[in-house]
Amino acid sequence: MSRKEGQKMQLWRNEMNEEFAKEILDWKYAKPYDFYNNDVTEEGLREMLDGSYSVLVDDNGKLVGFFCTGFSAQVPIGIEVGVYNGDGIDIGLGMKPELTGRGHGSSFFSRILELVGEKKNELPLRLTVAAFNERAIRLYEKLGFEKESEFSTSSTKFITMVQEKR
Repeated sequence: MSRKEGQKMQLWRNEMNEEFAKEILDWKYAKPYDFYNNDVTEEGLREMLDGSYSVLVDDNGKLVGFFCTGFSAQVPIGIEVGVYNGDGIDIGLGMKPELTGRGHGSSFFSRILELVGEKKNELPLRLTVAAFNERAIRLYEKLGFEKESEFSTSSTKFITMVQEKR
């Protein structure tokens, strides 16, 4: 991307397809964000192609990131402990590793909120973030999300954050 750091990106929503899904599942983040790394597996492809995922591309059609809503955006142990009870639209997202930390987060996440809000603006939005990801937490707070609850797996602490009705 030949855009200056911090300059707002123009982003367009596309349907998830197998090519995008494989690229996303193959992304590799540097530590400590390597927690978000995946592998290309049949199960991973099946989930990404289940209709709950969309991609954001730039003006050249290059993949910038993805988002999902609903069950796919929830952490399984969070379901077990009841953090997703109540009304809300769960959002999950990820940005291409080489674009992170370069000032694009606000325009990227704002575009996702705009797209999700087009259909479902009557319910609060909820997301789940690893507690160590302070960079993302600051962004979410800047865009009106507040910490709601915490839960842990055997290796990671998570925070749910909510943005009330807009």
